[in-house]
Amino acid sequence: MESLVNIITFMLEWLQQFSATALVLAASAIAAGLAMIAGIGPGVGQGFAAGKGAEAVGDYKENNNNITFVMLLGAAVAETSGIFSLVVALIVLYANPLVGVEGTGIVLAASVLGAGLAMIAGVGPGIGQGYAAGKGTERVGQRPKYQGLVVKVMLLGQAVGQTTGIYALVVALILLFANPLLNLL
Repeated sequence: MESLVNIITFMLEWLQQFSATALVLAASAIAAGLAMIAGIGPGVGQGFAAGKGAEAVGDYKENNNNITFVMLLGAAVAETSGIFSLVVALIVLYANPLVGVEGTGIVLAASVLGAGLAMIAGVGPGIGQGYAAGKGTERVGQRPKYQGLVVKVMLLGQAVGQTTGIYALVVALILLFANPLLNLL
């Protein structure tokens, strides 16, 4: 435990040689990359939906249009957490409100990193929504007359599944634009 304390103390002393702006800019670069990790979720989810769509079309060629519609609709919803992460990454790279703010550089840098890390929560919604899209696509292939009902249930489930992605976006935006920690400095 003592060695961990020594490492942290060394790192904090080392970081003090940099200006707050330099720390925030460095943290911004790392945060943008971290935020984009959330793209894994939509990628997996959309791949699942597309796979189920291809499978359903292979089994139920006559329902090709219905299957494709449901697959594309569901996959588009699954992309939202990736879009949220892209927005946060672009903010920290091009319009970071913490650059130039007076305060302790380490707190500002940690806030930027926290915003990027928060967006990793988007992995879950992307995978879950893609799974729902795949299952919805599969069902519409088997029972096209229930397309409206299947899509309604799929979208409701996806909306609920998106909540963690929205929470992550809210936390990231608070850290960047309304950070309560800065008032404590």
